[in-house]
Amino acid sequence: MPATIEVVSIIGAAPDVVFDLERDVDVHAASLSGSDETATTSTGRRRLELGDEVTFRARHFGLRWRMTSRITAYERPSRFVDEQVRGPFRSLRHEHLFHALDGGRTRMTDRMTVSAPLGPLGAAALLFVVPYLRRLLRQRAAHIRIAAVTPPHSSK
Repeated sequence: MPATIEVVSIIGAAPDVVFDLERDVDVHAASLSGSDETATTSTGRRRLELGDEVTFRARHFGLRWRMTSRITAYERPSRFVDEQVRGPFRSLRHEHLFHALDGGRTRMTDRMTVSAPLGPLGAAALLFVVPYLRRLLRQRAAHIRIAAVTPPHSSK
């Protein structure tokens, strides 16, 4: 059975700035530096576009993990979706939503849906994995919140 995690954050920057920071693999890796996160793109570009694949390598729960995701939807600056094509989950879909607010702020919503492999054993593992993923999403959002208001950033 899939589990859905939703984290909503208010960022003090316009949606295009926040959108571009969220799809920047260097920003992603920096936000999770405690897990030795690295990201390699299929194109060599640092900012992901529709159809791009990115392979993440990191240490979680004391183990090395590798996951490759593809950008399957891309509507700048309001939404993009990445979905696991290879990795530890039966499936993982991460929808990134950006909504303009008054005062040049953005409501950023991370909606992640995960399904575990290994039947009942995997479902039991989700009891530990879901809170961990929620914490990682909050950590990334906090990093984006700071990066969005700290020059230099651009919306290329």
